[in-house]
Amino acid sequence: MTERGDEVEASAPVVISASRSTDIPAFYAEWFFDRLSKGYCLWYNPFNRRPTYVSFRNCRVIVFWSKNPAPLMPYLSRLDELGINYYFQFTLNDYEHEGFEPGLPSLDSRVETFRALARRIGTQRVVWRFDPLIVTSSLDVAGLLGRISRVGELLKGYTGKMVFSFVDIASYGRIRRNLMSVADSFLDNEPLQGELSDDMQVCLAEGLAQLRRRWHEEGWPVEMATCAESVDLSRFGIIHNSCIDREMMMDVFSDDRELVHYLDYGKLPEADLFGGTLSVLLASHRFKDKGQRRDCGCMISKDIGMYDTCPHGCIYCYANRSHAAALRNFRSHSSDSESIVAGRI
Repeated sequence: MTERGDEVEASAPVVISASRSTDIPAFYAEWFFDRLSKGYCLWYNPFNRRPTYVSFRNCRVIVFWSKNPAPLMPYLSRLDELGINYYFQFTLNDYEHEGFEPGLPSLDSRVETFRALARRIGTQRVVWRFDPLIVTSSLDVAGLLGRISRVGELLKGYTGKMVFSFVDIASYGRIRRNLMSVADSFLDNEPLQGELSDDMQVCLAEGLAQLRRRWHEEGWPVEMATCAESVDLSRFGIIHNSCIDREMMMDVFSDDRELVHYLDYGKLPEADLFGGTLSVLLASHRFKDKGQRRDCGCMISKDIGMYDTCPHGCIYCYANRSHAAALRNFRSHSSDSESIVAGRI
């Protein structure tokens, strides 16, 4: 039932993704916790604009994706009080010189936020993403590895995993145009300008493996993994990642018996957080999330973000048609609306 008293059909996911499509922690934290208190939110399908109500009644885990979760951190105690588990996919890149991420706080500020968050919730629950890896004629493989090394030194001991992907230009023509607009000498390489060749990917993997070995020797056993990449880098000790990670949740949230039961058997056996009785069977819970890319390893979840709503202005972003559209939708946002943006976008 909505806050207006209307009865509507709603999905009731156990795992909520917040969000691949926009930075909810940075820009929509107040909205998110208002919706959590009201028990549901409204989401619009980006392809057909159909509305879907999403209930929080069965929610046991929230996976936050962010480049600046500082605005959300004061609210974390609310999740703790409700007994909802959560962890963060924290993208922390260093493209300051290139201007690829113009709307972000300084690197130093983001590093301090990362450290503070890890101190607050534990290093297992903050995953470091240097994502995507971008090479230009002025930022070559060695230079990019140097940037990763420097950020890693600042995060040493504050996380147990580093995740990366290679910039995807073939699938998103506007990303190539955006990158070329800010990089005067964007890498010109066949078959598509800016796409990383197999040799470049191998060189990066070799360099990352060397960093990993060094950090291990220095007492930081960080794991490295690719996100939604088909390339097999296992010979470098680099695995395929699951960002919505069943095994990680089984381990880190093992005290939540209802969640573990769901992750084992596909159902929640007891009363939910907002009252009522659960009998939720998700027969496909062990399988790949079919709504994601072919090489994505995530288990099923419900993403509640919306495209064209993130004002960070990252040049390589696939989730915004344009920065102007994102700013327009952000400015029309109301923290007490059912959806991130009131009305269809």
